[in-house]
Amino acid sequence: MKKKVILTGDRPTGKLHIGHYVGSLRERVKMQESGEYDSFIMIADQQALTDNARDPEKIRRSLTEVALDYLAVGLDPAKSTLFVQSQIPALAELNLYYLNLVTVSRLERNPTVKAEIQQKNFNRSIPAGFFTYPVSQTADITAFKANLVPVGDDQEPMLEQAREIVRTFNSIYGEVLVEPEGVFPPKGQGRIPGLDGNAKMSKSLGNAIYLSDDEDTLKKKVMSMYTDPNHIHVEDPGQVEGNVVFTYLDIFDKDTAKVQELKDHYRHGGLGDVNIKRYLMEVLNAELAPIRQRRAEFAKDLPTVMDMLKAGSDRANQVAAQTLDEVKDAMGLNYFK
Repeated sequence: MKKKVILTGDRPTGKLHIGHYVGSLRERVKMQESGEYDSFIMIADQQALTDNARDPEKIRRSLTEVALDYLAVGLDPAKSTLFVQSQIPALAELNLYYLNLVTVSRLERNPTVKAEIQQKNFNRSIPAGFFTYPVSQTADITAFKANLVPVGDDQEPMLEQAREIVRTFNSIYGEVLVEPEGVFPPKGQGRIPGLDGNAKMSKSLGNAIYLSDDEDTLKKKVMSMYTDPNHIHVEDPGQVEGNVVFTYLDIFDKDTAKVQELKDHYRHGGLGDVNIKRYLMEVLNAELAPIRQRRAEFAKDLPTVMDMLKAGSDRANQVAAQTLDEVKDAMGLNYFK
C-alpha cells in the first residue's frame, strides 16, 4: 500500500522550545516510527527571511540549532527526509505560478496572517514576502504531494488557503496537485502557554523553555513560572485554572492520578507553589534530559549534521523537481521537451 506523504517544518529563527515539541515534534517522531508515512521535514529558511531579511546570519546560525533539535528529539535522516527550503529551486518557481491564482484581498482575509502582522507591528510596512507566505507554504506542501501536514491549531487557515489554491489549479490545468489535510495535536496541547502565563510560548516573547536548556536553566525557569497571584500563603486555597504549572503537568506528567491529587490539594489549601514547581521540575527533567544529552552528542560533529541536511536536500530536490515538471506540463510551459 502506498504510504501517505507528510510535509512539515520550522522556521530557523532560534532554538526550538517545548511548545514546538508538544505541538508537532513528538507527533512527527511517532508518525516516522510507525513506518506508514513518507516524511519530508523542512527547515524553512526562506520563510524565515520574510521578516528577518536584514539579519541573515541569524537564519544561518539557527539552521544548525534547529537541525540539532530535530535529531535530539528522534527525527532520523534514515527514516525522514530532513532538508533546507532554500536548496530546493522548484519551490520558488511553484510559488511564482501559484501567486497568480490568489488575490490580494484573499490574502488580507487570512486570520493567521492578520494576527501575525498585528503581533509584529508591521502596520502597512509589510514585507511582500511575508504577506504572501501562505502561497509559499502551498508550494512547499504541493511540491511533495503531501496528503498530511502536522501543524498547530492556528495554522488551519493557512491549510484552507492551500486547499483553495490546489482546487483552483486543478480546475484550470487538470488534476496534478494533491489537496492536503491537517494533523493537529491533542486537544488542549496545540498551544502551550509561556512561563509568564501568556497565551503562547514564543521565542520573541522570551517566555520559553528550550529543548537545549541545561538543568540549572530549566530549574530557574520553572521556579519563575506564573501560578495563582492570589495564592499568597501555603494554607490559602489556590486556583488551578490558568495556573501554568498545572497546565504543564497535564501535558507532561503521565501519572494523571497524581496530578489530580495535587490539584485537589492545591484547591483545598496547604500546598505551596514551590512544592508543585519542584515536582514539575522532576517531570520536565525526566522528559528533557535524554533529549539534551542526545543534542550534545550530535553537536560534537556539526560537519556530519550538515552532510545529513545536504543529503536530505538532494533527495527533496529530486521529488520537487518532478512535481514542477508535471505542473509545467499541465500549464503548457515545457516548450522544449
